[in-house]
Amino acid sequence: MPSVVGLLEQHELAARRRVDGLREEADRIQAELATAEQEWQEWAIARKRVDTVLAPDGGSTAETEGTEDPRDADVQPTPRDAAKPRSQVPMWREGLAWSVLSVDYRRILQLGADRARLGQGPVTCQEMAAAFGMDVVPARVEALRSKAKRLVARGWLAEPAPGRFTPAPGVASPGGDS
Repeated sequence: MPSVVGLLEQHELAARRRVDGLREEADRIQAELATAEQEWQEWAIARKRVDTVLAPDGGSTAETEGTEDPRDADVQPTPRDAAKPRSQVPMWREGLAWSVLSVDYRRILQLGADRARLGQGPVTCQEMAAAFGMDVVPARVEALRSKAKRLVARGWLAEPAPGRFTPAPGVASPGGDS
């Protein structure tokens, strides 16, 4: 029969090995985190430089000046037109015309604006599909929901209740005027 002290020493040795293993793993993860963070910061800086080059005014306004910390650029993006019109949904800003959007996005905005003008309230994705002459099937409805959510994220639409969409304040007409 082993002694109590011998059993305690075995348990202590096992615990020490476990602690050493976890410390090595923590060091490895810490190094991997530092590398990933450095890579992320480099990509953020590269994106900021591309934004400056592709700015409509060539990057000469104060609006294109970035923040010191690239993480702040993700928190507060600077609204701009898309680099290539119709290639993506740009952030909405006062005076930005609907013409920067693809036809599908304009149709969604137009339907929402028409309903708001007529006092009919927000529109659902099922109602959008029916209004656009689509089959009201999950695939079509989810595609429209994805587009509507993208418009919400970019400031073109508001979602006052889950799944119900209306133009955001100031985005009431095709010309971008309120």
